[in-house]
Amino acid sequence: MRAIDLARRPEPSEKLAFLRGFLRSPSSVGSVIPSSRFLERRIIHSAGIGSARVVVELGPGTGGTTRAILAALGPQAKLLCIERDPWFAEGLGLIDDRRLIVHRGDAVDFATTLADHGWSSPDTVISGIPFSTLPRSLCRQIAERIAHGLTPGGCFVAYQFRPHVTGFFTPLLGEHETSDLELRNVPPMRVYRWRKNGGIDGCRK
Repeated sequence: MRAIDLARRPEPSEKLAFLRGFLRSPSSVGSVIPSSRFLERRIIHSAGIGSARVVVELGPGTGGTTRAILAALGPQAKLLCIERDPWFAEGLGLIDDRRLIVHRGDAVDFATTLADHGWSSPDTVISGIPFSTLPRSLCRQIAERIAHGLTPGGCFVAYQFRPHVTGFFTPLLGEHETSDLELRNVPPMRVYRWRKNGGIDGCRK
């Protein structure tokens, strides 16, 4: 795994952009400030990004977690970010990395988006979208698309303030493998990991 810049802190402009995104659509943004470097490190470790090949990030926001993923991602791997907020998507598009594709759209169109870009099933999906504030019917649809779209042995990692995500993914993927609380984040976040049965393990145990 590549070294991650743990000294990175959100720039003032990044914090402002995140706040604006929250004010525009509070139900679809999980926090008023970007993820801390400690939370980013925990997400990267839980997802086993160093060995991932095809990664999808849902709700990347201002791109702090996206940059951490790219810093740890292998040179031949690729990352697809799906972001519905046009301001966030525009900012993500400024990241200069050939492994990255930014798609402005909804997480519920997960499978269609992959097909549109000619991508195979991902072995890793990372989500920061708040399953506690979105409509339950939408959450169920998103969960079903992710569970179906993951390659066998692949993993789904979600960082959440509340545990609602378990109610949507446990019926589809079974009990989560890990559930780690990161207190060095505002607000504190729990990082969950599920693995889809079958195939070769797509993320770190």
